[in-house]
Amino acid sequence: MPVLRLDYLADHPDLVPILAEWHHRQWSYLAHAATLNQRIARLRQHGRGALPTSFVALLDGAPVGSAALVDNDMTDQSALTPWLANVYVVPEARRHGIGAALVRRAAQEAYALGYHDLYLYTEDQTHFYAQLGWQTVDRRRYRGYLMSVMALRLGPDLPPASALALSNPLRRLHENQPHEKE
Repeated sequence: MPVLRLDYLADHPDLVPILAEWHHRQWSYLAHAATLNQRIARLRQHGRGALPTSFVALLDGAPVGSAALVDNDMTDQSALTPWLANVYVVPEARRHGIGAALVRRAAQEAYALGYHDLYLYTEDQTHFYAQLGWQTVDRRRYRGYLMSVMALRLGPDLPPASALALSNPLRRLHENQPHEKE
């Protein structure tokens, strides 16, 4: 059975360039940081137990996804904090619960840090987040694109992120991976 771990990125500094490359490819059209080197520098500032912080999903030790908590991810909404950002899963690992596990892990961290609400914005993933309990609180143009601003009420009753990591779809992902011949 595959093993999914959701670790702090701070515990895997060697993975910072990989995550920065993912994020740059996916969101460079929206980016706060215009260059890959700026993204790397920003991710190196992510720690643990405070904002900003990032998580990396490791499937059998290989990085397959990320999520972050930041003070603010939408410059015209500075009163709202914290924000879920950089939720990314590599294409071959999508639709197996890894993204949902990352979102829940980040939500648990925000609650542990004393926050009661968590925010995000998305151009095209509203349905994904709504299935995880998020609610759309605004639709607005941001950086030239129509975005949904969503919120999640945090509390102790969030399901553990580890429960998602043991789902059958994840097992199917592992079973579909090529294996070396013995």
